[in-house]
Amino acid sequence: MQTNILIKMTLAVCACAALVGCGDSGSSAKTDDSKKAAAPAKVSEVIIYTNADEEAQKAMKNALDANGMKGAYLMQSFGTSELGGKLAAEGKNIEADVVTISTYYLDSFQKKQKLFADLNNKLKTISASPSYWTPILGNMGALFVNTEVLKSSNLTAPKAIADLAKPEYAGHISVPDIIGSSTSWLMTQAVMSAEGEEAGAKTIAAIEKNAGAHLEKSGSAPLKKLRAGEAAVGFGLRHQAVADKARGLPIDYIDPVEGNFQLQEAAAVIDKGDKTNPNAQKAVEIIVKHGRAELLKYYPVALYEGETVTADNRPARPMLYKEPLTVELLQKHQKLVKDAGK
Repeated sequence: MQTNILIKMTLAVCACAALVGCGDSGSSAKTDDSKKAAAPAKVSEVIIYTNADEEAQKAMKNALDANGMKGAYLMQSFGTSELGGKLAAEGKNIEADVVTISTYYLDSFQKKQKLFADLNNKLKTISASPSYWTPILGNMGALFVNTEVLKSSNLTAPKAIADLAKPEYAGHISVPDIIGSSTSWLMTQAVMSAEGEEAGAKTIAAIEKNAGAHLEKSGSAPLKKLRAGEAAVGFGLRHQAVADKARGLPIDYIDPVEGNFQLQEAAAVIDKGDKTNPNAQKAVEIIVKHGRAELLKYYPVALYEGETVTADNRPARPMLYKEPLTVELLQKHQKLVKDAGK
């Protein structure tokens, strides 16, 4: 879920016109017309652009393939910043029919460009959501440790994210950078909720300083550093550490005292007017109705009424930030942390 949210929107719009020739009159023209009339109308495949993790893409594909859309869609993966940049630059001219990305991106683009169509047959969500997107998963943050490196480094496991700012953790931690990763925003939201924005920004800046060379632009990079034994403690997406522990790696996860804060990713249909792919709505509906069961195994956050999460995989302290998440709020938090680190 890596992203550089400070998008510099450089808009280059190319207009292309397709010229259609007219056939000559006569019997040959009638033959061509009859062939056209006899040919069945072909609905183009649904193009899905997504920033989702590999696990989420697999779950969405499984749902689509098993429910009548095998071979009728194309899913293309992007980094969050790359997909956000394409949406900003291309608007309704984007090739995609469906996009899945963090909800704060969708809200910002809808506000500025009215990019997305209202969804049909939308299921009832636990928390209120707008008519133009429907959630597919909830990402939550957590601390994690390499138990072997922790022991060899003579360190105790942290209980709070703020512990990572302590001198004894300097050089032993790996965390994502608030400027380059939305995963880091989960960490920042947690600390700012506990300490306030100004004090929280100073704590995050101290944690980033302690990370040193292990301050990462990618949200998944800290866990990779722990797997390789290059760091003892990290912060990232909870479900990834859960999966590593289940595979028998020396990785354990810790739900921090500040809470497991959440970022939702959602699906939306690009509103292209009469050129909107007629199967785009169907694809979104299938992903939600038939993909959520598998998605919940990886991302144990209930989003729709009637959903439950198994106790063995439930985050201990699920939390939501006190303010609605927007690109503007992220930029504010980025600036606070940057200024605190000077």
